[in-house]
Amino acid sequence: MLFVSNCAEDTVAARVRKVGDAEAPVRLYFPFMPARPRRKPGTRTSGSLASAPHGSRPDQVYARLRDLIVQGSLAPGSRIVETEIASRLGVSRTPVREALQRLQQEGFVMGAPGAQQSRLTVAPLTQDDVHELLDVVGALEGVGARRSALVDAAERRALAKELRALNQEFARAGRSVPVDHGRLYDADERLHRRIVQAGVGPRLLALHDAVKPQAERYIRMYISMLTGDIKSSADEHDAIIDAIEEGRAADAQRAVEVNWGHAAERLSKVIEVAGERGSW
Repeated sequence: MLFVSNCAEDTVAARVRKVGDAEAPVRLYFPFMPARPRRKPGTRTSGSLASAPHGSRPDQVYARLRDLIVQGSLAPGSRIVETEIASRLGVSRTPVREALQRLQQEGFVMGAPGAQQSRLTVAPLTQDDVHELLDVVGALEGVGARRSALVDAAERRALAKELRALNQEFARAGRSVPVDHGRLYDADERLHRRIVQAGVGPRLLALHDAVKPQAERYIRMYISMLTGDIKSSADEHDAIIDAIEEGRAADAQRAVEVNWGHAAERLSKVIEVAGERGSW
């Protein structure tokens, strides 16, 4: 997991506007979706969500909205307006409602107790949440590391070789001037993903796929403060890889959990400096 320093300019753009002394809800922002030309009632635009088979639309709407949330295009704390989403995506409210229910269950959006779904907002980024979330990610990936350390020796050696190459790529990206945040995150993500893929079945992989993008939200939002001492993270990766290669299952699991625990502490310090997002 990336090392996070507490000394960089926070370049995340605010997505609220002031009205007097109050903060008004933001309107939805779809940066990659140009305005669609008007079309006759009953016609469908090729390639749009509206042209997809009905059964696939909730999944497509879910994937689109989750990407927007993870990438920060729907900012933490932004109000989610069901009718506006439906209009923008060219679908009815039914698949939007189903997608939002799924996103709420997974923790990407939330609503006040007793609030109607139209009052849903994008989940905030907070210190408490980052600890809980990264503990969950660490537990899931720890199981993957433990199981990876239990495969036969030849498979462990091949996996360790692959992981070491990724960790070297991670370290090189961290030494570049300026730091290449994209390469840094990509190498880290591929290393952790490979550990999980090598050791678990479809059930745990599905759980990991549901939770890991929420961790990505934090990294993307505070990306400008990812810098500096990459060596600590690279050393933690080496400890994971060594334990897997040597078949020390309990040590491999613990090393992953420690890596993510340290990541939570580092991100928490950054949030303390830069401020929580969407928790007003």
